[in-house]
Amino acid sequence: MAKYLFVTGGVVSALGKGIAAASLGNLLKARGLNVVLQKFDPYLNVDPGTMSPYQHGEVFVLDDGAECDLDLGHYERFTDTKLNQYNNLTCGRVYETILAKERKGEYLGRTVQVIPHVTDEIKRRITLCANNDPTIDVVITEIGGTVGDIESQPFLEAIRQFRLEQSYHDTASVHLTLVPYIKAAGEIKTKPTQHSVRELRGIGIQPDFLMCRTEQPIGEEARRKIALFCNLPQGHVFDGTDAKSIYEVPMNLHRQNFDELLCQRLMLETEAPDMDSWERMVNSILNPPDTVRIAIVGKYVELKDAYKSIIESFIHAGIPNHVGVDQVWVDSEDLENSEVGDQRLKEIFEDCHGILIPGGFGDRGIEGKIRAIRFARLNKIPFFGICLGLQCAMIEIGRDLVGLEKANSSEFDQANVHPVIHLMEDQKGVINKGGTMRLGSWPCHLKPGSRAYNSYGELEIKERHRHRYEVNNAYRQQFEEAGVVFSGTSPDGELVEIMELPSHPFFVAVQFHPELKSRPREAHPLFKSLVEAAVDHQNMCREEAAKKAVENEEIASEGESNSPVSRSEA
Repeated sequence: MAKYLFVTGGVVSALGKGIAAASLGNLLKARGLNVVLQKFDPYLNVDPGTMSPYQHGEVFVLDDGAECDLDLGHYERFTDTKLNQYNNLTCGRVYETILAKERKGEYLGRTVQVIPHVTDEIKRRITLCANNDPTIDVVITEIGGTVGDIESQPFLEAIRQFRLEQSYHDTASVHLTLVPYIKAAGEIKTKPTQHSVRELRGIGIQPDFLMCRTEQPIGEEARRKIALFCNLPQGHVFDGTDAKSIYEVPMNLHRQNFDELLCQRLMLETEAPDMDSWERMVNSILNPPDTVRIAIVGKYVELKDAYKSIIESFIHAGIPNHVGVDQVWVDSEDLENSEVGDQRLKEIFEDCHGILIPGGFGDRGIEGKIRAIRFARLNKIPFFGICLGLQCAMIEIGRDLVGLEKANSSEFDQANVHPVIHLMEDQKGVINKGGTMRLGSWPCHLKPGSRAYNSYGELEIKERHRHRYEVNNAYRQQFEEAGVVFSGTSPDGELVEIMELPSHPFFVAVQFHPELKSRPREAHPLFKSLVEAAVDHQNMCREEAAKKAVENEEIASEGESNSPVSRSEA
């Protein structure tokens, strides 16, 4: 029988429940347990697929096409697993399921209510993963939002009921709460944590463990006070101090014996985890011998969570290349300003050793992205385009190299005369926006000898997608004649998946989202290759700078020897 661990949060949101849940999953898996994580979100959207990045951050897509919360990305990266649609549940999905049953008459005329129908459906979903896979040892369920939110009440009530229905050692509760540090007073305050736990206990859930998120270590006195007023052993109050890297968190919890105490609470007999390889990986992240700078040109740069998987993929790719990757954020709308000339572009991308154009939707900032691509192409700066980044690259190359001055995408201009990007055939006539794009894992065939093939080292790959528009095949021959290589296509050859410019040091764009499959101990091949190209570009720039410095010294020395003073002295 599987054990169940519930992770909740209080006081404020964005405390890092997802990182905490993923870290516990990491530790339990390191102990040899089969662990699965799931995220229950209380909002009424069926999934985050139609939500603005400013509202929700990144939409993380799974192999089966499920559009999910970004925390599922943390789950997959920390536990090196592949999740599916059953690992993410929203209140909207719960109500959708219940109302469908009601319309079919499955409730036999009974009044449909929050209790028991909504809570029963939530409880069914808690056990669904373990019921589908009897080898699972532990199910970790993170509840979105904070304790006290109206939206979260059905989920917390379902957990209360679920725990009553199970044996004592079959479930456990971990509560994340804020312990603020008041700088003016020079001390931390435990009251917010006490009130948060009191709220949770008022619902009927006594937490078994507390993780105290704080800027400063909480200390033994505060730990004793928190344990006393929150009704749990002092050893079950853990320090969740800010870390330099999220990948440090599992080690920090392990040093506090969290995983051992959790296994005791759930009566799980395991060997001690071997964290050596994980620790070596973290040390590589924290202490890189060198650094490269890569510009990310997007339109959601004010909210970095919109590009969370890309940020993590650069961290992963830096490890095998023995560098840290500094990300330079450039708002694509700023590049559209008519006052931004070539000199200003040089200033913006100064000291950048690579440029990445991420995915997105809509025409805002598109011309700025196209200008950045042209700058990268003409100045031989390593370039990588993802999804919309590929489409913008096709537009830029179409206008400048192919000679299609009005080249554009029908997404931005339905009446344009050269739609080098157009709506996919199976998307025509689609009305509903949610869950209707080309989603999930699809196969791709690579061209032997291409840069893409050299990066992957294999002919057949599978990558995750999220798009409606594609390369217009009517223009493929013209692009190939201009020097473009379509190095990756769908198995039938109809859909362009990867394009590259062999004449450029590194110019690659893909229709899929490689960032969704990158892992800290296995960097994605394309991100790894991009960072490698950035390192080469940096070395070339350094060599040129050193050569120029020597030339300047020689000129200065020659000037001194030819000066009147020097001649008279001679």
